[in-house]
Amino acid sequence: MNDMRRTASGRRWLTQLPALVEEFRDRWELRLGVPYHGGSCSWVAPARRADGTAAVLKVTWPHAEARPEGEVLKLWAGRGSVLVFEHDPERYALLLERCEPGRELRTATELPAEERLLLGAGVLRRLWDAGPRTGVEDTGTGADTGTGGDSRVPFVEPLSAVASGWADHAEERVERYDWPAGVDTGLFLLGARLLRELPRAGGRKTVVHGDFNPGNLLTAEREPWLAIDTKPMYGDPAFDPWPLIQQTDDPFGHPDPRRVLARRTALVADATGTDVARLRAWAVARLVDFLLYHLDGHGDLSDTVRMSEQVRVLAELTEL
Repeated sequence: MNDMRRTASGRRWLTQLPALVEEFRDRWELRLGVPYHGGSCSWVAPARRADGTAAVLKVTWPHAEARPEGEVLKLWAGRGSVLVFEHDPERYALLLERCEPGRELRTATELPAEERLLLGAGVLRRLWDAGPRTGVEDTGTGADTGTGGDSRVPFVEPLSAVASGWADHAEERVERYDWPAGVDTGLFLLGARLLRELPRAGGRKTVVHGDFNPGNLLTAEREPWLAIDTKPMYGDPAFDPWPLIQQTDDPFGHPDPRRVLARRTALVADATGTDVARLRAWAVARLVDFLLYHLDGHGDLSDTVRMSEQVRVLAELTEL
């Protein structure tokens, strides 16, 4: 969690963290193990409840993206995701079902890539189907305007509002850099346009996972695979599959990435009941957002010719 030390709020939270962990250990009567490593903005450790149940304690730095996690996991009620045993929404603390053996899908390299994609797609479809019957109206305002009943999910933002903000940042980033020769910034502007247009198109809307990469899918006992670490929004489910596809045996690492992308996007679209053209268009939009974010203090401009070529391959496949 070294990134937390870069901001004043992060440093304050880290100072308070030991007391928070102690508070929840005592309140929920837990025996805690050695914390897991790798989290960027949360403290996570294995725990054992008083009745012997294996669990995981997760305490997260308070921020908007994490706010609805507990409510959405409760909505899904274990249908493809981990169960919630305890939840303190004010302190961003969760006591969750522990996945055992807890192996990440991204490490299951003994399985063919397409088999891993189908495993992930099956879980993803279950999450979408467990979403609200009415839920949050996607107004584009960023407000929760749930239409009532038990299906309402507090704090979940419309995908249209979140993606519009990403589009604004993408356009600002395009203007910020002195781009190397060979980088077609028009592709990045295309991604920004798609971020605005895709969420407002017609079709099904549900609660999306938001970060459905193969590192967030773990082997478990209750079900073969369970999703963790949701960053939920309400909107077009075709938004979700791209990280699964991109991070399962990187398609761009193959000699013919267009062929691999064509087959795998079609495979996942069919398995999830998603329109393949929309899935591919979202892939372009999300790849643009990721690549431009990567450059904000994390990447090297000299690498952008290669990265923009990846966007071009996807855009041509999508016939944009």
